[in-house]
Amino acid sequence: MKNIQNHTGDLLLDLRDHTNCDLQLKPKQFPDYTVLFITEGSGLYHADFGTFPFNAPVLMFATPLQHIYLSSETPLQYTALRFHGDFYCIEYHKAQVACNGLLFNNIYIEPSVVLTNEDAAAFGRMFADMAAEFNAPDPDDMVLRSYLQLLLAKSSNIKRRTMKKESLLPEKDEQMEAFAKLIDAHYLELHKPADYAKLLAMSPNNLSKRSMRYFRKSPSALIQERLITEAKKRLHLTRQSIKEIAYSLNFEDEFYFSRFFKKLTTVSPQTFRDKTGISIVADLPPAK
Repeated sequence: MKNIQNHTGDLLLDLRDHTNCDLQLKPKQFPDYTVLFITEGSGLYHADFGTFPFNAPVLMFATPLQHIYLSSETPLQYTALRFHGDFYCIEYHKAQVACNGLLFNNIYIEPSVVLTNEDAAAFGRMFADMAAEFNAPDPDDMVLRSYLQLLLAKSSNIKRRTMKKESLLPEKDEQMEAFAKLIDAHYLELHKPADYAKLLAMSPNNLSKRSMRYFRKSPSALIQERLITEAKKRLHLTRQSIKEIAYSLNFEDEFYFSRFFKKLTTVSPQTFRDKTGISIVADLPPAK
């Protein structure tokens, strides 16, 4: 188990094996981005609204304060890497790694990267190099950031290649792809699955069955998760007040927004902001 903390004791980077990070006992919420490198075993990865089957070797990803845990009938071997946005900001470094919206913060795709044995060996070396730097008498933050950036960039490249191949498969469900686009366009005003079923000219029951099969999530879960993802984004990436965020998301008031947010995340909007911090992106000039 290794970690780096800032001057106030907040964790910035953490690396530990499965014996020191048992995600099979109960769901956990980490205030950091999490990468699980699973090298042995198979089972189910539970992340908030979704449940995803996996077979090692595989990488699994989680965003701050997601409820995550692993269920398996066989022994698992894995390494858990956690990093805070203050140590490495995926939004600020998006050009270098392109992982935001691919590995993290995308409710429509599985939060995983399936690895070949060759890929797994390469990631094993990366994790070993990172552990070796941790074990150095005076670990270099810049070296560790470089290893993390390489790991995320490599993961993103594999994920993109996999998705490109999957887009050519005959089982691609165009109506479910259209459903995802409709959620992105209307999640602020349309909150009922029946609204989307009507737009797609299908029954609510059919929408539910196909959504569960295609996204491994119910329509209600997708709609709610899209709203929560946007709320988290504004809490982390802007300096808007809770009240301003509530109104911008079409909630009647900040109290109703806070109840909704806490019901789905188990923490209040203010607690989420306190734990994840406000990103350096919040103070950058608007993109032209």
